[in-house]
Amino acid sequence: MNTKFYFPVIALTLLAAGCDTKRETEAVSAGIRVANMDTTASPRTDFFRYACGGWMDNNPLTGEYARFGMFDQLAENNRKQLKSLIEELAAEQAEPGSVARKIGDLYNMAMDSVKLNADGIKPIQADLERIAGLKDKKDLPALIAEMHRRGFSPYFGIYVGSDDKNSTMNIVHTYQGGLSLDEREYYLDNDEHTREIRKKFEQHVAKMFRLAGYDQVRAKKAASDVMKVETRIAKASYDNVKLRNPHANYHKMAVSELKKEIPGIAWDSYFATVGLKGLEELNVGQPEPIKEVAALLKEMPLDVQKSYLSWYVIDAAASYLSDDFVAQNFDFYGKTLSGKQEMQPRWKRSVSTVNGVLGEAVGQMYTEKYFPAAAKERMIVLVGKLQEALGDRIRGLDWMSGETKEKALEKLSAITVKVGYPDKWKDYSALEIKDDSYWENIVRSNVFNYDEMIAKAGKPVDRSKWYMTPQTVNAYYSPSTNEICFPAGILQYPFFDMSADDAFNYGAIGVVIGHEMTHGFDDQGRLYDKDGNLEDWWTEADAKSFQERAQKLVTHFDNIEVLPGLHANGKLTLGENIADHGGLQVAYTAFKKATGAKPLPMKEGFTPEQRFFLAYANVWAGNVRDEQIRVLTKSDPHSLGRWRVNGALPHINAWYEAFAINENDPMYLAPEKRAVIW
Repeated sequence: MNTKFYFPVIALTLLAAGCDTKRETEAVSAGIRVANMDTTASPRTDFFRYACGGWMDNNPLTGEYARFGMFDQLAENNRKQLKSLIEELAAEQAEPGSVARKIGDLYNMAMDSVKLNADGIKPIQADLERIAGLKDKKDLPALIAEMHRRGFSPYFGIYVGSDDKNSTMNIVHTYQGGLSLDEREYYLDNDEHTREIRKKFEQHVAKMFRLAGYDQVRAKKAASDVMKVETRIAKASYDNVKLRNPHANYHKMAVSELKKEIPGIAWDSYFATVGLKGLEELNVGQPEPIKEVAALLKEMPLDVQKSYLSWYVIDAAASYLSDDFVAQNFDFYGKTLSGKQEMQPRWKRSVSTVNGVLGEAVGQMYTEKYFPAAAKERMIVLVGKLQEALGDRIRGLDWMSGETKEKALEKLSAITVKVGYPDKWKDYSALEIKDDSYWENIVRSNVFNYDEMIAKAGKPVDRSKWYMTPQTVNAYYSPSTNEICFPAGILQYPFFDMSADDAFNYGAIGVVIGHEMTHGFDDQGRLYDKDGNLEDWWTEADAKSFQERAQKLVTHFDNIEVLPGLHANGKLTLGENIADHGGLQVAYTAFKKATGAKPLPMKEGFTPEQRFFLAYANVWAGNVRDEQIRVLTKSDPHSLGRWRVNGALPHINAWYEAFAINENDPMYLAPEKRAVIW
């Protein structure tokens, strides 16, 4: 995402492995499921295929998926559990105004295809008519502000979050936006595939305008208008690599200075409308695209702007309208862009909506039923073991000075650990769910969340806040709060197996925990101090040495050809690749320390060291369509699953020893080309 918070898709589990006297008396398994492997493949040629080939063959892509892997399989299981919980509430008609009633009512509305199809365009008709009735450009800033508050995203964005250089306080941030395709490259690259995407996108926009009641001529012109505006914004926007540089995206200024720097927007009107009247200062994340927006608001004809604004209403609402809108929306974003063949069934889409609107309320029910409270403390114990291992590795670095080591260790010890679910649940009492229309309820939810966010401007940061719901199959590190978070939804097999030994659990869950910790010291995270402030705590020589070592990962991944003629982006994926690298090193150190006094035996024909790496690789098992590979290579800071295995392991010396990899093997990487960081 284009803010300072980034959420790596990394798994966790719920129980500590290691020093548990009860487990020592019980039979433990290898954890490795040989059926998930392809033992006809060579681990020296393609370790990903060797470790994951059986699972991939047994789990081919279905029509509704552009990518399906272990994470998706776990998410499917979680979704079925959520469906059961939500349908119970939808059937029982709880007390009006209760959160249970809100969950049930919203789900029922999402499932009511008869009403959705009968309503047609009606839920957004008033918005479209209001835009069509604009007479003067001077009314645009207030309208844009109102649209932002209601969940539309034209031109640019605004949010309230911590000040990068004063992490205890919230500040208003503006950020670039206004691109339906999200990535600037879709508007600017000239390869055949990207040109075809642009052509089909414009056709899609025209079809959506036709569904909204425009005749063919007006719909075609409106689509052309949308492309003109978005292409102009894209030319001024930062690329994803630059967006990863915190210093390049920090431009704190007084509002009076903003008015001088970018006078083409009536800022007083805009801020007053979003609820920030009297605002004195803010961070303008990316000034150049905001300046370009101010210029095009002045220069482009009002009719062009009206087409663009109308499109943002249609595009935002499309998934919540009648089936013809939903189908056309899927035809482009699902089929054309990602390669999916069929959309998810209505119940899955409905569960996802309820999950998005009332996420913590659903999460509270989920954790009460599926995640025991005692697991939180046991998970924290395991995190502590990985912290010890990372500390040991930092102290042993030969390239880092004692001065920087001391501060790195201080930052490591200051990491906040969040496990399972928040201590305090979100209050949804002010959110109204009515029976007017599905879309109007989405808008009310947007306003509810927006107003809650805006109210935090200029106030202290709430460090107890969670940036994911408990049922999410994911994990994250936040540099501004120096915290790692492991939601309950991901704390399950294949990331932890209660019956498996330490070789498996350190290879899966251990690497994941190490990954998240290492994010505090990757190319982004290292720029923040122990308190979450954007502050340089490195000596000049140490920073230079780090960059030289990290460059080996950039070069290595830049040389990976993910499709014929398409290479991975080593700079975009550097943070995640460093975290994978560090996670493997740290978890392996912890694994050897935990089993040093009592080495583990061979199981299923594999040494404990081999099982460690097989467990890691199996987390990334998955299949992906070529179309989605192209999307992810342009936009995703994570490497593709195949390369989180085949790209990461050649830099780990212990992997060579475990599988007897030598210089004649295809996966061998010369020692001087291997990255050695954490």
